[in-house]
This record gives sequence, structure tokens and C-alpha cells, in this order.
Amino acid sequence: MQHSLKFLAPVLLFVLFAGPVNLFAQAQPGDSVQVIEILSATKRLTFKTINDTTKLTIIAGDVKLKQGKTFFYCDSCVINHNTNIFEAWGHVHINDSDTTNVYANHLQYLMKPKVAYLDGDVKLTDGHGTLTTPDLEYDMNTNLGIYKHGGTVKNKNTVLTSQEGWYYSDIKDVYFKKNVVLKDPAYTIVSDSLLHNTENQTTRFISMTTITDSSGRVIKTKEGYYNQQTGKAEFGQRPTIIDPKSDIELKADNVQTDEKSGISLATGNAVVVDKKNKTTIVAGKIYQNKNTEAIMAILKPLMMIVQETDTIYITADTLFSARLTDLYASRSLGIPVNAGDSTFESSTDSAISINRPDTTVTPLVIQPESRPARPGKGIAKALNRQDSILAMKKAVADRFSDSTAFKGKPIGDSLANKKPAKDDTSRTNIIVYTTKGPKRVTIDEKDSSNRYFEAYRHVRIFNDSLQAVGDSMFYSFKDSVFRLYQDPVVWSRESQITGDTILLFTKNKKADRVQAFDNGFMVNKVDSQAFNQIKSTRMDGYFTNGDIDSVRARGYAQCIYYIQNDDSSFTGINESKSDVIDIYFRNKELHRVVFRSAVSGTIWPIRHKSPSEMRLQNFRWLENRRPKTKYEMYE
Repeated sequence: MQHSLKFLAPVLLFVLFAGPVNLFAQAQPGDSVQVIEILSATKRLTFKTINDTTKLTIIAGDVKLKQGKTFFYCDSCVINHNTNIFEAWGHVHINDSDTTNVYANHLQYLMKPKVAYLDGDVKLTDGHGTLTTPDLEYDMNTNLGIYKHGGTVKNKNTVLTSQEGWYYSDIKDVYFKKNVVLKDPAYTIVSDSLLHNTENQTTRFISMTTITDSSGRVIKTKEGYYNQQTGKAEFGQRPTIIDPKSDIELKADNVQTDEKSGISLATGNAVVVDKKNKTTIVAGKIYQNKNTEAIMAILKPLMMIVQETDTIYITADTLFSARLTDLYASRSLGIPVNAGDSTFESSTDSAISINRPDTTVTPLVIQPESRPARPGKGIAKALNRQDSILAMKKAVADRFSDSTAFKGKPIGDSLANKKPAKDDTSRTNIIVYTTKGPKRVTIDEKDSSNRYFEAYRHVRIFNDSLQAVGDSMFYSFKDSVFRLYQDPVVWSRESQITGDTILLFTKNKKADRVQAFDNGFMVNKVDSQAFNQIKSTRMDGYFTNGDIDSVRARGYAQCIYYIQNDDSSFTGINESKSDVIDIYFRNKELHRVVFRSAVSGTIWPIRHKSPSEMRLQNFRWLENRRPKTKYEMYE
């Protein structure tokens, strides 16, 4: 004991009064970057020569060393001057340029290349994130830390683990590899490789990655980024977004999302599949609001209602779809509208707000025996002011989003934030239209039929048995009725129906009944010049297996039809008027005409009238507007 005290006393005096000790570790003259300075030690400082090639410095007790701008702390260490290596034990701490701190139980340090090998509860922190790992290689020249036996990085509420990692201290980037899992209160990310910046909290995806948010929505992508501070993200190489609640899947070349607004923007061959309602939307650009489940498609959008044998194809300049219960939430809806994509900072166009008419719920209510309410009226006015995509987006955006996603100031309530008026927490009363008239029904918010879609400008509908066009359209999955507005036309085989407003009822996704209100006009093609014709105030057509079976014309009904013998030769032309006229078809051709009330008219011999003379007022044969094949819908 006395011998130890005798040795310790001069060591302490040397440390306290002689100042720092410089150990040059075989440095070249003027090479000061390799110098190890002993700043302090409280227990032991010994210089020991093992042989001609091994000289050691042994230090113990709150050791503090310095090399350039790097400080080393430990309980004890041994410096080998021949190999330029020092080894440290106990409470090892490296402070590199006051920006990075590394802690461990054990350190082996190569002084010349300035590389540290640490093990035993290793912890590295840069002031933003903290890395923990069993062992770590840290390069002082590049400020790069490498682990290959598992590591965890904690950054505020985010925890990221992987088998391997490269920590770039200068730029605060961490490259994670193998079994990468990032957990955050808002989402979980699983990948083989990704980059994470601890300073700006941005995660970059560089391999196949699966992201699951707190709502259960799943995003699969191969490239992109997510910023935890702004809540904005972008995904490339055809990412997929799957929402298990709505059973809607989105895929595109590129997808941008905004967590605060809940809006996603998909561009480049964008596809949305609604598995519950068996619909698919394809477009150049699709917006999706995950909070309201609203969808808006522009740039040549196409919607397909999938059936077993006869899929319905629908195109327009703009397609929009959302929940019926949200449609009934308020009669005064907020209308934040933007000409560009300010949500994702890709446009400087200013926002524009317009008012939605008070007849928000009238699209679902049509009184029989009278002119129907026209939900497209207010929209049509907006569209007629400017024939452009901007005008269409103005007309549609009132259905779409809340004001946080856009820079424009909304008018009225916000659809995205307003709760529907409900009888209870999950069911809402709405009005649907049936063949017998309007009917009040209760709909569950989780029901797959709690959905509608609208189409604006240049609407076209095609399936093998029926085609239609119009300026705007509304369809409810609850009553399965297509409502066509502004010069609509419906074709079935060789028959054409027009009117101011047309309702097309479907059953099992096939045409079941059609109603034309105001200026109803039906034309049945006999040959290239001759046409059977019927017009009335209201017209009701009935279908069998997708083909027109019969038509009833009511209110100032007029008709012109060609009379045929049993051998199909034409004998005359009937031109008559009646309050009610019934028309029956057989084998897709006109078979019989029945007048149900007082009749007046003339039967002309076939040779006395040319087909061009036999035209009712406002006759139009609009075959040039008719979609001929499903392939036209993709154009």
C-alpha cells in the first residue's frame, strides 16, 4: 500500500502541475493531427517498455485525452506507440467536434486513420437522434458510424431498427439495411433498405417498402420520401395505396400525400379500384381524400363498373365519387377550389371559391309525373362560363375536400369536417328514387352502397347492350340509377331516346328501365333513311336482358311508324297523336303500337311519302355521338 502511494503521488503532481502530455505516436515532423494529448488522469500514468518494438503508456482514473478537435474520456486506457493504437475501458466517451458523442464500454482506436471500434452498450447521438448498437465502427475523418449486428435509432417519437446501418454524422443521414422497421405513433414502415435524416425527420425509400398508418391504410412503394415534420410524402415507381376500411386500392406512376389534409394526388396511369362496388377508375390524375373517402379523377378519366358478362364503361372530363352520407351532411357545403395542385406545392395558380346551390340533396329526389329537379343545373352554369378543365374543377371541388388542403378561402361549411346528420352514430336517413317514386331509407355508413359518383362534361356510357351520352351525370349505388342531364341520349340496339333529363334504372348492373322527362323523343332505325318515331312529355322504357322490350309515351304523345306485313314488307306509315302510346318490341325491332286514349292521325300509303318527309318536329338521329366500342372510351 505504501509503495502504491509513493508511486501515485509523483504521477498526480505530474498531471496537475506539468500540464498536458503530448504523445506523437510515430508522427512525421509537423504532423500534429495524430498527436494524442493526455489532458488529465487521477490515478495512474505509466510509461512502459515491453521490448524494442513495444512501448506503452498506461493511464487510469477519469482519463481525458485529445486528438485534434476530438476528445476521449474513459476509466483507463493503454496507448501502444509502435502500432499507433490505444485501447480504452469503462465509461468510454468520444466527443467529436462538439457535434457527435459516442459512448461504449470498450474502445480500440487506430490513431493514424482515426478509426474507432467500440463495443458494449454503444450509443451514438448527434443532438437529434440516438443510435444504440452492440458494436460500432466510427471513422473520425468522415464522421461515419457503421454497425452490422443490429441497431436502433430513436428520434423523438420515432424508433427505427435494422440489422445493419451507416450513420453519416455530418449530414445527419442514416442508411439502414436488412430487416428495417420504423415505428411511429402514426405509422409503421417495413423495408429492406431506407435512408433517414435525424435533423429534418425525412425518411427516403430506396427499396420495396410497406407503410401502414394508424388507420390501417397500407402503402407499398419502391422509392419516395416521407417528412414527419410536414406530413407530406411522395412515392414513385407505381406505388400502391390500400385502404382496408373502404376496400379501395389506388395505384399510379407517382403518388403525393398530405397527412394534414388527408389528400393524395396520383399521377400517371392512375387506377382506383373499389372492390366493394366492383368499380375501377383510370385517369391521368386522381385526387383521393382518405378522411372522406372522396375521389376526383381528371385528364381522360374512365370508370368501369365490372360485371360478369357486360362491364359498363363511363368517361367524362371529370369523375367524382364520395359517400352518400356526406352528401346529406349539409345543404351548404364548403367549396375550396384550386386550379393547380397547391396542396403539393406544384402550382402557383390562385384558388377560386364559388357557391353551391341550395338544392344539394335534390339529385336523389325526382317527383313522378312532373319535371324532375336538375342537380346539374348549378354545375352547368359554372361549366358554361368557361369551357375548360378549370371550370370543371370548380364545379366538382365542393364535393371533395376541406380548406386545409388548398390555399383558397372556402365559402360555407366544409364537407371534409362536417359530420352528417344522423339518427345514431352509424346510420343516416336519405331519400332514394325508385320506379314508384321517392322513398326514404336508412343507410349504414359502412354499407358498400353508401356511395355515389358524378360525371361532368362530355359524359359517355358504353356497354354491349346500351350506350348513353350527356353533359353531366349522377349515380347512386343505393338505388342504382343513372341520372343524365343536359341533352342526354340513350341508345339500345337500333333505338335512341332523348329528353331534357333521362333516368336509367339498373338491376344487377344491367339496364332495367329508362325514363325521359320533358321533350322525350324515341327514334327506332328501320333503315338508313326510315325511322320509327315517338315523342311525348314523359317516356318510360323497359328492358329485358339488357334489350329494350317496351316503351310508354305519356303527355301529348305523337308517333310516326312504318307498318309491315308478315313478310316484313312495308305497306304504310302511321302518323298519329294520343295522350298515351305503348310501343312493344320483338327481337329488338318494333313489333306493335297501341294507343291507350283518343287517337287522331293518318295512315299514309308507303308510296305517297318519302322517308325524309316523315319526321316529327325536333327529330334528330344522333348516331355520330354514340360510342361504338369500349376501345373508344380509352381515347
